[in-house]
Amino acid sequence: MGTGDVTTRYVIPALAELLAGGDLPDGFTVDLVSRHDVSDDELAEMVNRALDDRGDADDATRDALLAMVGHHRADATDADALAPVVGGDRPVAVYLALPAPVFPDAVGALATVGLPAGSRVVFEKPFGTDLSSAVELNEKLRRCLPDDDVFRVDHFLGKQTVQLLLGIRFANRVFEAAWSAEHVERVDIVWDETLALEGRAGFYDRAGALRDMIQNHLMQLFCLVAMEPPGSLEPDEVADRKIEVLDATRPFHADLACCSTRARYTAGTVDGEQVVAYAESEGVDPERRTETLASVTLGVDTDRWRGVPFTLRSGKALASDRHEVVVTFRPGSHPAADGARNEVRVAVKPDRVGFELVVGEGSDALRTRPVDLVETLDDSPLGAYSVLLCDVIAGRSNRSVRAAEVEAAWRVLTPFLDAFATDAIPLEEYPAGSHGP
Repeated sequence: MGTGDVTTRYVIPALAELLAGGDLPDGFTVDLVSRHDVSDDELAEMVNRALDDRGDADDATRDALLAMVGHHRADATDADALAPVVGGDRPVAVYLALPAPVFPDAVGALATVGLPAGSRVVFEKPFGTDLSSAVELNEKLRRCLPDDDVFRVDHFLGKQTVQLLLGIRFANRVFEAAWSAEHVERVDIVWDETLALEGRAGFYDRAGALRDMIQNHLMQLFCLVAMEPPGSLEPDEVADRKIEVLDATRPFHADLACCSTRARYTAGTVDGEQVVAYAESEGVDPERRTETLASVTLGVDTDRWRGVPFTLRSGKALASDRHEVVVTFRPGSHPAADGARNEVRVAVKPDRVGFELVVGEGSDALRTRPVDLVETLDDSPLGAYSVLLCDVIAGRSNRSVRAAEVEAAWRVLTPFLDAFATDAIPLEEYPAGSHGP
């Protein structure tokens, strides 16, 4: 684990949360690895800044965390440089928060060093940049570690409402019976955000919205919504059901232009702040024609879902934040329904579950209006990254993405990636601060 964005924004605050709750094992230490020297004072400043920005750790927690955190200068792809950090007899969890193209060489270096028995390797998304690179990386990993010791983490799977999707589907008879094409008209999985680049041009301009959000985070939500009921909630059983639904998934239309959108933002205003056009942002190569908004509509070729469109959308620098799964049910058959539709809304951020139901208005049963029933959930005892780190430490793979699942997700999106790369899907534009194209 290095000293970059993932470490400072997520992992250090998560470690502080676990430490404060007594959830770290005795003798636990953290070694940050990067290619440059970091003094003790610089390390302390980085840790404290991370805690100031993301949490409210008390002085005792800060001091204890600083005592267990060290830094080593090393190249993640250099086996000789890594050996003093990850070698030896004590099991380690190697957290690789690296650019996707570096993963194969980093895995090769770890294989050369030889990790102690009981070690784990943790990958931050994206896992590969396309299907072929993901397959290649999985092959390298198989020669290094058993798949049970490989954690392809997706912090969305640690979010409270994401886990509650399973409860909504399988613990409520009313939804369990209605969760099919007979009753569901469409499903929308949306991650719209007001944030623009926020200094991430180096990564984002090589990824884009389709790779950055849809291929991993939103595909995970899609799987939980669309998969068949698992016989149990054991990791292998859930993973099998997710892979099955991915294998049955296709673009909703043969003409991809009819079921996908590709766009990037131009100059505009978001929340009163001026935003420069993406193509003119520092660190961006406009010739790459990277999209900042993407949507794809998928169909699932099973008896349960045939004919139902699933639209996955993610965009940056938009007018408002919207992070939710929306299941829209077909209108009731009685004339009183008047075409009105019921909805289930599961908000991923903030944690909230809402139901829009159609009821009679006043004394006139034939006049209807929607009523929102919203439950804002209490904060989870642990944040998403804390939950995932707990899983890694304990060796639980409930929220880890399996090799075959990663490859299946890339396979679903390959037609869209190819169409984006060849401009078969035109690159549209939308002003920053708008609702998109």
